[in-house]
Amino acid sequence: MDEAISGAPDDAELLTAHVGGDPDAFAELVRRHRDRLWAVAIRTLGDREEAADAVQDALVSAYRRAHTFQGRSAVTTWLHRITVNACLDRARKAASRRTSPMDDPERLEQVLEPHESASAPAERGDLRRQLAEALATLAPDQRAALVLVDMQGYPVAEAARILGVPTGTVKSRCARGRARLLPLVTHLRADSAAPDRDNDAVGGGRNRTQGASVPPAAGPRDQGPANSAAMKGGGGRA
Repeated sequence: MDEAISGAPDDAELLTAHVGGDPDAFAELVRRHRDRLWAVAIRTLGDREEAADAVQDALVSAYRRAHTFQGRSAVTTWLHRITVNACLDRARKAASRRTSPMDDPERLEQVLEPHESASAPAERGDLRRQLAEALATLAPDQRAALVLVDMQGYPVAEAARILGVPTGTVKSRCARGRARLLPLVTHLRADSAAPDRDNDAVGGGRNRTQGASVPPAAGPRDQGPANSAAMKGGGGRA
């Protein structure tokens, strides 16, 4: 619902209220944005546990750094930037620990359609796994750009603000990522004739996972929000 129409405070007002000591304001921000933050994290990292921890880390960081927000971008852009940075940090660390990211098939189950795995037809699940494997071949920076632009549907300019890089850099990362993915997913296009194909996720499709839920959290691990309910649904392990 449009907050301006409903009379509810907008994101910036909630953040200001949180900084001013409102114990419920940050919880409302989390409620509004956690699903999209989760979708970015799971698609960037391809591992539910890592994604949950990245979102948890990002929300704890946002909670603590709320006083540094200067209003130069939307609050949602600020939250996404913190989340993407947390994901990239984890992706780089993971790359140094193993030679093949997302190499466990069990971890690929919900990368592209996190809300759908249990009931999805076997063929669709196989397509998702192959797409996830292809996405995992990209460098983390390219993967993050493609997730934001081609899978989440952000305009290039907004993705650039989230990533903290020039628009030309986002375009370059997307172009290189698509070029690398194309040979890996071309056969999937031929295999899938349905109009709502999984491969729409690569090449400009809008986000279709607005209802994707973040696994419940036990609250921040270290000096997080005073109201632990603010973090529930924001990722992290108990």
